[in-house]
Amino acid sequence: MEAFAERGRVELEATGEHARKRTVETRDELTPQEAQISRLAADGATNQEIAAQLFISPSTVDYHLRKVFRKLGVKSRTQLARHLLQPGTRHEPAARGN
Repeated sequence: MEAFAERGRVELEATGEHARKRTVETRDELTPQEAQISRLAADGATNQEIAAQLFISPSTVDYHLRKVFRKLGVKSRTQLARHLLQPGTRHEPAARGN
């Protein structure tokens, strides 16, 4: 399993990006993809529309939205939109580690 993680890290760094560090403190913060998907969903896009825009499958969108709902403690897209509009809420991705 660690070999796959290392391979992914090397491939990601080849693109100029870095994997973010995962800690207990950051486990409930949204990943960049979760943040992007949650903003699109809050703006009213359907899973199919989000999938087409991001070149992923609708089931992948559903997977990420389920994780977002759990992390943010919301149960609907309406609640998601309200949550994202609240001042001071942390819905941006965590800072990437080196």
